[in-house]
Amino acid sequence: MSTRGADVRGAAVPFAPKLNVRSEAGDPLDGAARHTLDLLHRAAVAAEANNQQALEAVDKLSAQLRAAEDRLRELDNKARYHEERADRAERWLHQISVEIEQNLLGRDGSRSS
Repeated sequence: MSTRGADVRGAAVPFAPKLNVRSEAGDPLDGAARHTLDLLHRAAVAAEANNQQALEAVDKLSAQLRAAEDRLRELDNKARYHEERADRAERWLHQISVEIEQNLLGRDGSRSS
């Protein structure tokens, strides 16, 4: 068995620097830490900006979707209205056709379709 990692607690490096310890001037560790924190801050700012843009896009697309749904309902209502009128017109035409056959042509209506 490996003994690696058996006593990890003693080998851990503290994450935050101690406030009472002075760093040496020009210590690369401090520069790297500052640079890392700066990059982290930039990433957070960019992520927040991207999040804000995404929320604005969602709002805009939601409004467009609602408008499209409203328009679709309106068009469905108009289509239903015109279908009902066309059905009524067909019934009237059929009735007129039957009346013509019965009254003007002297047929008994048994041949009408």
